[in-house]
Amino acid sequence: MIIVKHHTINNVPFLEVVEAEHAEKSIPLVFFYHGWTSQKESVLVHGYELAKQGIRALLPDALYHGERQVGPSVEHHYAEFWDIVIQNIEEFPMLVDYFVTKGLADWEHVGVTGLSMGGITTCGLFASEPRIKAASCLMGAPNYSEFMDMLVSEGQKRLNFKFPEAMVETVRQKIEPYDLGCAPEKIAGRPFHLWHGRQDGVVPFQPTYYFYNTHKNEEYGRRMRFTATDDEHKVPYTITLEMSRFFREQMF
Repeated sequence: MIIVKHHTINNVPFLEVVEAEHAEKSIPLVFFYHGWTSQKESVLVHGYELAKQGIRALLPDALYHGERQVGPSVEHHYAEFWDIVIQNIEEFPMLVDYFVTKGLADWEHVGVTGLSMGGITTCGLFASEPRIKAASCLMGAPNYSEFMDMLVSEGQKRLNFKFPEAMVETVRQKIEPYDLGCAPEKIAGRPFHLWHGRQDGVVPFQPTYYFYNTHKNEEYGRRMRFTATDDEHKVPYTITLEMSRFFREQMF
C-alpha cells in the first residue's frame, strides 16, 4: 500500500509518497518538482509511480505556489520566475538532510526530477549539487540564459512592460551558476534522462534537443538519454512510467 504524508519543514510544505512497508527504512530518495502556476498535489501521479519502484518521493510546493501562495495569483510573480527556481534549489539540501538525519535516506541515493519549471529546477540542481546521483528533466530547459531571453520577450508582450537592461543582466548573473548551458561538464558522467514533446509551445523542444546532441558524445555526457514524442506541453503517462523506471535502474 502506498501512503501519502504531508510535512512542513522550515516553512516548506511537501508531500512524501512511499510504500507503507518501506516508510521507516532507508531507501532511495527522489524529488519531483511541479511546474509554473501548479502545486505539489498536481504531480501526485509521478510520486505514486516512483513509490511503486521502491523509492521515497518528495513533492515540494515552490515559492508562491500551492500552500505558499501569496496574493491572488502566482502569475503576479512572473518577473520572479528565476527567484522561485533558485529558491527550490536552495531549499533542496535542507530537505534531503532532514531525511538523512532521521535515517531514512543517504546522499549516495538521491535523485531529482520535475516538469516544466520543475524540469528547469532539476537542471539547476544537477549543475550545482554534485551529490545528486541521477536526474530526469521533463520538458524543462538546461540552457538557462537562452530560456531567460525567451521569458523576457514573452513577459514584455504579456505585461506590456520593457524589463530594464540592468535588471536582465542582474538576473543573468544570478542564474549563471545553475546554467548547464554555461557548464555542461557539471553533468560529470551522471545518469541524465530528458524528455520533451516536439509540439511544446511553452518550453521549446529544439534548444533542449540541441543541448543533448551537442553534449551526448562527450565524456561528461555519456550517460545522457533523450526521449522525444509528438506531444505538447503535457507529460504523457508513458513518460511518467519511463521516468520512474529510469530511477529504478539508477538508484539501486
